[in-house]
Order: sequence, then C-alpha cells, then structure tokens
Amino acid sequence: MDLILSNQVSIPENEIELSAIRAQGAGGQNVNKVSSAIHLRFDIHASSLPEFYKQRLLSLRDQRITKDGIIVLKAQQYRTQEKNRDEALSRLAELIRSAVVVKKKRKPTRPSKTSQQKRMNSKTKRGQTKNLRRKVKNYED
Repeated sequence: MDLILSNQVSIPENEIELSAIRAQGAGGQNVNKVSSAIHLRFDIHASSLPEFYKQRLLSLRDQRITKDGIIVLKAQQYRTQEKNRDEALSRLAELIRSAVVVKKKRKPTRPSKTSQQKRMNSKTKRGQTKNLRRKVKNYED
C-alpha cells in the first residue's frame, strides 16, 4: 500500500522503514512487554520522490531530518501498534506536503488617501478629548 501525497505523487511502501519499539513513559505493566511505538525512517535521497520534493525537503530546517537526508519519526501516542503506525505515516505525509507548499509572495501596498485622512481625524479628535480633560485655567481680566 503506497503512501499517497497528491494525485501524481505517492511513496511506495518499500521506501519507508518501520520498526516497532517499546514506548516510553507511563503505561503500567504493558509498557515493558509490548513494542507498541513505531520508529519510522525515510531516506529522501534514495526515494522515488520528484526532484522538486527532494530539494524542498532537504532545505527545511527541521530537527526530524538528519544531515544525511533521512527523516526520523517516532510515534508512541497510542496503545496499539497499528494506530501508531498510521500516525507515523500521516505525520510523514504532512511533513512532505508542508514542504512543497509554495507561499504566495506578498505585494507591498500603501494606505489609501481615505484611510490616512480617517487616521488623522481620529488623532485630532483624540487630542481634543484629552484637551477637554485638562484643568481649566483661570484668566484674571
């Protein structure tokens, strides 16, 4: 069963290395006996991903990607191995999808004349309000 990333791109199952390990943390007696956590390893260089995907993944500053270009994920949230396996695969797909999203370039804009005028009017009004709060000066004629 391939891991589907988009309509055109998928990762064959033989490129993803999954191994069952013992989970850390609380879990009672079961935690010491059952290997329910999943350790996922995916080699970016040796994969059949398109070159664009590989470039984007390798340029990411992510601690889950080693210097050698291997994605390492550990899933241990659930008590069953199957759920942890699904979780690890979905996190891998999410990581790869997020790497290839091209962010829209920001177009710098200027405030409109009307918005500038509104801003100046509100500042003037605020100043008048504060002026009215001052002590009244007695002028002796």
